[in-house]
Amino acid sequence: MSGAEAAFVVGLISGVISIIEATKTVYDAAKDAKGQPEVFRQVAARLPLVIEILHSAEKKTQTLDETAQEALEPILESCKAKAENLKKIFQKVIRKDDDKWHDRYKKALGAIGKGDKVECLMEGILKDTQVLASERLMGTATEAQVKEIEEAIKQMNEMPSSLPDQAGSQTHSGSGDNIGIFGGSGSVNISKRDFLQSHNTGPVTFGGSSRNQVINNYIVPQENNQSQQTDPQTQNCLKDLRTTDPREDKKRIEETKGGLLADSYCWILKHSDFQQWRDNQQSRLLWIKGDPGKGKTMLLCGIVNEISPLTKLRDEKATTLLSYFFCQATDERINNSTAVLRGLIYLLIDQQPSLVSHVRKKYDHGVERPFEGVNGWVALSTVFEDILQDPSLKSAYLIIDALDECETDLAQLLKLVTKSISTFPRVKWIVSSRNKPNIEAQLRLNNTQLIVSLELNSKHVSRAVKLFIDYKVSKLPLIIDDSALQETVRRQIYAKAGGTFLWAALALKELEPIESWDVLDVLQEMPPELEPLYDRMLRQVQRLQRKDPEFCRLVLSTMTLAYRPLHLLEVGALSGLPGQISTNLDNIMRVVNKCGSFLTIRENCTYFIHQSVKDFFLEKAFDKVFPSGKAAVNYTIFSRSHEIMSKTLRRDIYGLHGPGFPIDKVTRPDPDPLSGASYSCIYWVDHLCDTKKGYSEIGLGDNGIIHVFLKEHFLHWIEALSLLKSILSGILAVHKLESFLRPIESPHLYAFIHDAKRFVRYYQSLIEKTPLQLYCSALVFAPDKSIVRRQFEKCIPLWIQSKPKVEANWNAALQTLEGHTSSVYSVTFSPDGRQVVAGSADNTVRLWDAATGAPLQTLEGHSNWVRSVAFSPDGRQVVSGSTDSTVRLWDAATDARGPLQLGRFRGLLTRRQARNFTSIRWLGSRRNVEYSLATSYLSTTYL
Repeated sequence: MSGAEAAFVVGLISGVISIIEATKTVYDAAKDAKGQPEVFRQVAARLPLVIEILHSAEKKTQTLDETAQEALEPILESCKAKAENLKKIFQKVIRKDDDKWHDRYKKALGAIGKGDKVECLMEGILKDTQVLASERLMGTATEAQVKEIEEAIKQMNEMPSSLPDQAGSQTHSGSGDNIGIFGGSGSVNISKRDFLQSHNTGPVTFGGSSRNQVINNYIVPQENNQSQQTDPQTQNCLKDLRTTDPREDKKRIEETKGGLLADSYCWILKHSDFQQWRDNQQSRLLWIKGDPGKGKTMLLCGIVNEISPLTKLRDEKATTLLSYFFCQATDERINNSTAVLRGLIYLLIDQQPSLVSHVRKKYDHGVERPFEGVNGWVALSTVFEDILQDPSLKSAYLIIDALDECETDLAQLLKLVTKSISTFPRVKWIVSSRNKPNIEAQLRLNNTQLIVSLELNSKHVSRAVKLFIDYKVSKLPLIIDDSALQETVRRQIYAKAGGTFLWAALALKELEPIESWDVLDVLQEMPPELEPLYDRMLRQVQRLQRKDPEFCRLVLSTMTLAYRPLHLLEVGALSGLPGQISTNLDNIMRVVNKCGSFLTIRENCTYFIHQSVKDFFLEKAFDKVFPSGKAAVNYTIFSRSHEIMSKTLRRDIYGLHGPGFPIDKVTRPDPDPLSGASYSCIYWVDHLCDTKKGYSEIGLGDNGIIHVFLKEHFLHWIEALSLLKSILSGILAVHKLESFLRPIESPHLYAFIHDAKRFVRYYQSLIEKTPLQLYCSALVFAPDKSIVRRQFEKCIPLWIQSKPKVEANWNAALQTLEGHTSSVYSVTFSPDGRQVVAGSADNTVRLWDAATGAPLQTLEGHSNWVRSVAFSPDGRQVVSGSTDSTVRLWDAATDARGPLQLGRFRGLLTRRQARNFTSIRWLGSRRNVEYSLATSYLSTTYL
């Protein structure tokens, strides 16, 4: 930087000081005037603090190098713009001779911008000053001043609006018509005509109104805590819908990755493709793609933080909604398409409760848990599309991170995204993923969709990584006082990181405990690129003392095959660690911490630092992590699960006592006896079926370990699943186990499982609502020769002395599928046997899950009896014929119907003939349907 440019930066600070001093002078001249709003007094009281810190900054700036001075320019420009607007407002509003401050203030905001309220401008100035003092020019402010400025920001943030009668307006701490990067404050100035131009009617700006507190250049989100869900029915719907709160996942991810650095994402807001997505009504999808470790997730976290203040997620007066979801392949709760839709719908309804009506429809049809089971996607996608086309939905932003980590039914999620882009113009999407050709192909990119490739934007990514490294190196505890060594460490990490956040983060984590004299040697040993670094980390684990390498291998292999992140106690119990370790939380944590930075712990739950670690273990390092193969580890997890359940499960484990105690009133005791057994209860069958050992070797024979366990603990296991609200998982597990067994080799075990399947399916609803009725009504009314009843007859309470007379055996009916309110005329299975469809005189078509009996859909549209139904050969469509003279074609997955009039078919039918309609069926071709009448009339039509 030349001397003239350096003088420019110093001049900027001097200019800001002059503006703020002039503002203070204006106020001081009339500070005792009557009618003065309290907010003006509070804002003016903070001006001297800002002036003092800026004077110190002015002196400090002259000692900085070229790069550091250049980095100050954006934040100083930002601060200057806010200060100018604040001065203009003070000059136009403050008078000593009258008390019409409010009228002048309102007029001033009309000229400058209603978003520039004085409290918001002051908050932005304080944040910019804080970043200068705490991050860019450390040492500029005293410790007391730093605390004072933090408190001032909080007070401005919490201050009531200075113009409370302005409904619908949205505020900010930015100004001007430019978009720029303003340092670590996280405040990005975008003009009033910019960000939500086509989505909001009120004046909109973007940035400092975010209600975010910026501490040490890290953003701490302050969510809107006002609950809008006061209606009990709404609360119940949300409770059933929620499997996770995406806001909590976002917070956990940010904390796991070391915090969100504002400068690491600001560049994307200035990117031309982002701006086109933001400004162009036709640009409805932005796909951000890049290799592992490039910072995609934190980039989206930053975008969420910047968009949030302009939506109902933070501002209840806003009309735009924001919903987002972070996929993680290592967590079964959030690695599937159904979970994504649950999360998106949950946040949309949380902001606009009226949208819950679309969820209630599913419950109004008599479905208790419409979003569970193998066909949960069907119900969720219907609700989701209904929400997106709801007239009350003005506009919405939908964000999904890590599409490549959606491991179940990604194709149908991508299909839904692409469909919504063309169908719902009020919705805009941002998605991210690795560079996956299958995702690009399924997104079907066109002129409404934009791509930001992180590899093609390596300059921006590298700068963001550099800022991240600068900050983290300054916090390394053992070199914090050695600026020369810090600079050397920075340069070496820059060179090796290759623009990859993850590499830098892993290297910095490894350096944390290293003494200053060893730091450079350790850095020298670290190879560039991720996989070589992972390989080095694994070799370090293998070189640990005594038995530690094997202990770490047990933990890493168990975490790799687990279906979700594990609590530390679950890690200890399932991985086969010795007893003195597996039962002690501190000891388990010490072993996890020795696993070479591959794992991270948050709230005693263990996670992989990144999905690429799991991929590395399953591919390049497979032989080292699984020397005996995956089957051996799966068997260990199954075996330990069997042991845990055998020791833990018992009758009335929560001490509910009363058999009619409803599940909705159950509260988990502390300590929770199921906390260490919940994973085992839900997933033991999965790990058993993943085991490739010999049939008798894994205890599948009659009176083997599984048979003995079930004869003793089957009811205890089902009770535990009911308390964990996972009965459906139990039903599917029993089905899976029955399919896995060989009846010839273990006839008695097979008979037990078959009877258990009948028992739990028949009493599913009862057990879900009242867990302890399992031992009363379920056993008492089970058939006399039921294996489960005979095995557990001793569990029937003694006070039930007179038992009802029941059938000897289960009757032919596996389950009663309820829902229709009138005669049923037609029933058929889907080609794969997974669904049942029926047509009724109640004018509806209904679908059920054949495995669980759970209702899936009610298809409404016919105005008279539905006499016949049929699935298409591929099971994707249902056709129904009715005495209302129509045949209707239904999408079995989306409830999208298209009525086809019989009169358009060959062999025209009169209304009289239509009343004799008896059946309809698909022919070999997917496009041909044959229908018949009671009068033997037969015809074929081409759809």
